[in-house]
Amino acid sequence: MIRSTDHELHDSLSVSESTDDPKRTESFTEYLPVRMINEFVYCPRLFYLMHVEGQFADSYETIDGGIVHRRVDSGNGHLPSVNESAPSNDLSFAAEELDDPPADALMDQLPQPKRKRRKHIQPPTLFVDPEDDSEDDTSSPVDDASPNSSRPPSKEHGAETANDREQEDESPATIHARSVTLSSDALGVIGKLDLVEATGDVATPVDYKRGRPKKMSDGSLDAWPPEKVQISLQAALLRDNGYRVNEGVLYFNTTRQRVVVRLDSELENQTAKAIQNARQLFESRQIPAPLEDSPKCAKCSLLKICLPDETRSLMPVIHEHDADAPPATSDVAVRPMITARDERRPLYLNQQGLMIGKKDDLLIVKEDRKVIQQVRLREINQLSLFGNIQLSTQAVQHLLHMNIPVAYFTRRGWFYGTTQPLGVKNILVRREQFRKADDPVTCLRLARELVRGKIRNSRTLLMRNHVEPPRTVLAELKRLSERVLKADSLASLLGLEGTAARIYFSQFTGMLKVKCDIETDPGSALSERRPAFDFRGRNRRPPRDPVNALLSLAYSLLTKDCTIASTIVGLDPYLGFYHQVKPGKPALALDLMEPFRPLIAESVVLTAINNRMVIPEHFIVAGKSVVLSDAGRKGFLMAYEQRMDALVTHPLFGYRVSYRRLLEIQTRLLGRWLTGEISEYPVFITR
Repeated sequence: MIRSTDHELHDSLSVSESTDDPKRTESFTEYLPVRMINEFVYCPRLFYLMHVEGQFADSYETIDGGIVHRRVDSGNGHLPSVNESAPSNDLSFAAEELDDPPADALMDQLPQPKRKRRKHIQPPTLFVDPEDDSEDDTSSPVDDASPNSSRPPSKEHGAETANDREQEDESPATIHARSVTLSSDALGVIGKLDLVEATGDVATPVDYKRGRPKKMSDGSLDAWPPEKVQISLQAALLRDNGYRVNEGVLYFNTTRQRVVVRLDSELENQTAKAIQNARQLFESRQIPAPLEDSPKCAKCSLLKICLPDETRSLMPVIHEHDADAPPATSDVAVRPMITARDERRPLYLNQQGLMIGKKDDLLIVKEDRKVIQQVRLREINQLSLFGNIQLSTQAVQHLLHMNIPVAYFTRRGWFYGTTQPLGVKNILVRREQFRKADDPVTCLRLARELVRGKIRNSRTLLMRNHVEPPRTVLAELKRLSERVLKADSLASLLGLEGTAARIYFSQFTGMLKVKCDIETDPGSALSERRPAFDFRGRNRRPPRDPVNALLSLAYSLLTKDCTIASTIVGLDPYLGFYHQVKPGKPALALDLMEPFRPLIAESVVLTAINNRMVIPEHFIVAGKSVVLSDAGRKGFLMAYEQRMDALVTHPLFGYRVSYRRLLEIQTRLLGRWLTGEISEYPVFITR
């Protein structure tokens, strides 16, 4: 064991020597969390995404880790100062401190039998040297894996001398403090310590981990580098508050094993360098490149946010020997690490007069004060309300707490807003969005690619679904998709897009597999005798035939999903590049949905009509407009969600994902392009 006196001589993180330097103390304007420095050592890009951009996502590992820390996080955070005598009642929870946190969430949720309170003799210290061969016959599960406890020898006849009592009174009491938050002005760091064991002025930080320790070649156990740096920082914080620290302890919950971390000069130098490098990255505001083919990425909770392989495959390759050569595209193999679908589902409420409340983690749907449905909040990712539906304040607050957006539509399906949490703190990508939106050249460059992708996807939809697509139409759409790349202004681009849309919709009826010339019955919901699905061109505001009514509703639903995707990424949905800024118009969402109009919205309309998911009796004529009934809207929403849940192969990355997941991927790639991490935005064009 390293002696504390020798340890302080070589301690590069010793705060007591640096607090007298006012320049060093005032140089840090913001504390770096100890946890984030751990993430920096593990992956600098993860540190940047979490600490600089404020992004986070849960996974099985993070949820399980939160359960492991539930017990230590319940502490009051009180740690007496070195000169403060420990109160006697601080010893009462020492035995409780040794109880292991639950191994998994299921066991934690089961009712636990009451245990009789057993007598406990406070040991002089909780942790002893590994060489200690003292036997412990207690039945506590932690005693086998956590630091061993030493017990005072028992008297043969149960007698205790006065000399023994005097020695016990003179020895300092051992205290245990949980969830202790400490900071250091000299180092510029702040951290929460899971457990601190202090005897007099000597303290030992204990950090709980859910995983496994590092197993060396000789079979011994060791800690991983990020965990060593974290425990070294915790020791530095304790020294800054007057304690002497000789070692730290890591307790691994999965294997019920402990690892003692020796605080030598080499570890302290690594820790000091990690603090310096993390602060430099924080102040640079430049996201580091993704890890290259790293096994760390597979279980990272921020995988779908980071997109390591996708980003690296799109990053330009600079030629080292020829500086004048144009950048080439990387040939990085993209691993299919993203789950194809989101396990949660959207919830649509369409029936008028419903009342929605909340009880625990359930949404309670009532009609006439009678409960007609209960929905688990953990199973939904968004809530859409159509028309006159009431939502309680408690339900709204809980939805925001769980990051579940609420979308509002009129009864006819007009999308007019969302209720969302404050969102990510990623103001950096939003700042770049505003900068590039003010550049006409950048706006035109992106708009060309978006319109080109829309025309090419429309042409593909015709080729797949039309009974006999005219060659002239296909040739003209192909020609227009190339002409848009030469458009010299947004106005001319709008003209080319309008021409392509007129040609495309002139053949839309050929993709309908129902007989469009059959008139409706006089007693149907359509009050006039006319062809039910007679589509003769696009019209809107209001739609004047059933097909246009379905198209308008499909575009509203797609706008809602693109608005939510842009907000999740941290972009402003109201500032676009192709669509001009107008109060209340989600211009960026309209930009993002351009290539997906034929692939999602128009494809859903074809599916709903051809598969009889909507029929003529589902439409109601109101003046010159045509709207869907509640029953018809229910069938159309089912068709829409089937399409959003369908898998599609990404043409650049090669893996299959759902369309809803694809919208988020494309929006995140747009953010990468805005920050300059990739040189071109890859518009999704299906094969």
